[in-house]
Amino acid sequence: MSNLLNVTSAPHVRAKDDTQRIMLYVILSLVPAAVFGIFNFGISAAVMIALSIGSCVASEYIFERIVKKKSTIKDLSAVVTGLLLALNLPGGMKLSYWWMPVLGGAFAIVIVKMLYGGLGQNFMNPALGARCFLMLSFAGVMTDFSNYKGYADTFGGATPLATIKNGGLESVDLTRLFLGNIPGTIGETSALCLLIGAAFLIVMKVIDIRIPLTYILTFSVFALIFGGHGFDLTYLAAELCAGGIILGAFFMATDYVTCPITPVGKIVFGVCLGLLTGIFRIFGGSAEGVSYAIIFCNMLVPLIERFTIPNAFGIVKEKKEGKS
Repeated sequence: MSNLLNVTSAPHVRAKDDTQRIMLYVILSLVPAAVFGIFNFGISAAVMIALSIGSCVASEYIFERIVKKKSTIKDLSAVVTGLLLALNLPGGMKLSYWWMPVLGGAFAIVIVKMLYGGLGQNFMNPALGARCFLMLSFAGVMTDFSNYKGYADTFGGATPLATIKNGGLESVDLTRLFLGNIPGTIGETSALCLLIGAAFLIVMKVIDIRIPLTYILTFSVFALIFGGHGFDLTYLAAELCAGGIILGAFFMATDYVTCPITPVGKIVFGVCLGLLTGIFRIFGGSAEGVSYAIIFCNMLVPLIERFTIPNAFGIVKEKKEGKS
């Protein structure tokens, strides 16, 4: 008996990283953007981050107790959802709106994640689903950046992205855009901090570079062709640094559950993201479009995977012969 081989089901090669470790890496990668957001927008940003994370963790715990399921809050996925949702909330949001991250966190976990079976079963990114829910329900609050006392004073509270869309490119300071001392959502303003976090995820092999790279390249080509500024690299740099494209490309479009698993599918996914973001930003009524582009493409993932899944080893697809 001791000489018999122990045969088990696949997979036979396992990675050392489990869900908890991967989520911890994502949290660490978002720390620079979160810390800068608190520095940039003050105590209200810290409160919103804490409330959002707390709401997500509490919602998951309470839901699982109600339906008598094993608690999964230790995998840290709820913490990641809460942190991402908070970083997508307007910087400088008044403390009187404390209930918005609480409501958004509950929506993200209960409606988008748990009702579909929990982690691994949701069809869209929970944080973005909640962000779009809040945007549609409370558009005035979610687009109000007037409380930011800095760069916004020059433009009457408008974000740099809105200023660019309205033809004010010459008023935009690229250095401040890159460093992040501008109005916007809590976590999107500092391109530098986001890129530091993205580099960490790439080095730790948490994300595949195909999606963010294809996404950004496709959007860049689209913006240069249809942006109305010609081959203006200043305009392109402003579009990339302003708004949520870096946050979306590296931290939300790469979500394991809601992005394709096939190599070709990842490229197709990135191209679709870039095209939709370009259409929404340049031809749409809003200056932003990253959240809606990612959610829409999340719903295309089953279709993308259907047409990009490779053949199994040793199997050749039969070609249908035409009738004579």
